[in-house]
Parts: sequence; C-alpha cells; structure tokens
Amino acid sequence: MGKFFLGVVVTLAVLVLGGLGFAMLGFFPTAANIEPPRWERHLAMSAVDSSMERHAPRIANPLPATDQNLEDGMKLYTMNCAVCHGGLDRKPASLDKSFYPPAPALVLHPPDDPEWHIFYTIRTGIRYTGMPAWDKTLSEESIWKITALLSRLEKLPPTVQDFYKNSFGIAPGDEEEKKEGDKKEDHDHH
Repeated sequence: MGKFFLGVVVTLAVLVLGGLGFAMLGFFPTAANIEPPRWERHLAMSAVDSSMERHAPRIANPLPATDQNLEDGMKLYTMNCAVCHGGLDRKPASLDKSFYPPAPALVLHPPDDPEWHIFYTIRTGIRYTGMPAWDKTLSEESIWKITALLSRLEKLPPTVQDFYKNSFGIAPGDEEEKKEGDKKEDHDHH
C-alpha cells in the first residue's frame, strides 16, 4: 500500500511540475485573437460556474422591474456593456473578435442564469476574461438595473418593448433579426 501511495504522489508531482514547466517555457498559447478550443471553453465556463456557485451570494434584486428601471438598464447597458457584448440594436460589439475567450453576445443570447449570478458577474468581473469588475465604476443600483434588463430581455413589458423599438430601431426578441445575427455569428466563427 505504501508503494502505491508513493506512486500516486510522485505521479501527481510529475504532472504538476510538468505543467508548470510547460507554462514557464512559454508553450501555452496566449493570443487573444484566436478561437479557443472547445475543451478549453468548456473547462473555463465550468470553472466560472462553479466559482459563482461557491462565492456569489443568493440575493434577490432589491429593485422592482418597473418600466423605468428596465429603460434605465437599457441606457446603462448601451453606455457600459455594448462595446464588448454587442448593442441592443443587435449589431456586433466593436471588440467582438478581440477577447479570449470571446465576450458573449448578450442581446443575441441572453443569459439564463439567475439574477444573483448575473449581478455578481457584473459586480466582481471574471478574472482572465477581460470582464471587468464594475463595482467601483457603477453604483449597486445601476448594476441591478442592468441585471434586471438582461434577465428579462426575452420577456419585456409592452411599454418597455415600445421604448426599445423606438430607441434601437428593432423590437426585442425579433426572431428574424435574431436568426440573421445567429447566421452571421456562425459564419464569422468558421
């Protein structure tokens, strides 16, 4: 039993030291302008989700999802988030191809995470992704307004849908526009 245990410890030590050596000798790719492999995306997103589950407090949005708060969320999203995640007009983000891993197109593919998860992501950011922590830039109320918008993008009240269409020239959840955006995104990734 002792030899088996020693073998396991030595094997783990070799793997850790080998991985460190691989990294320190510059063999890991670091370019942000290439598509990450599927296994890396899966591993990274699993790590982010696990970290959120462990660290994010499960708090309810203290702001009601009023028309005004959702409209404010649209304005805040446009000013602070659209450059990386794409505009509410469904146009690609100006930094669309600049991140590794790529920033999600939140308007085309709204998050299906609970509000506490979205809020924590915005407030604290995500290390190694380019997603900044907004807690020193935006107020907690502003972060909650963006959270409310993102969690309701596919089910906005009629008056907010009208505001959206008048402001951005497109109706939220317009399936034809969404399909066109998905086709363009699929084409761009090939």
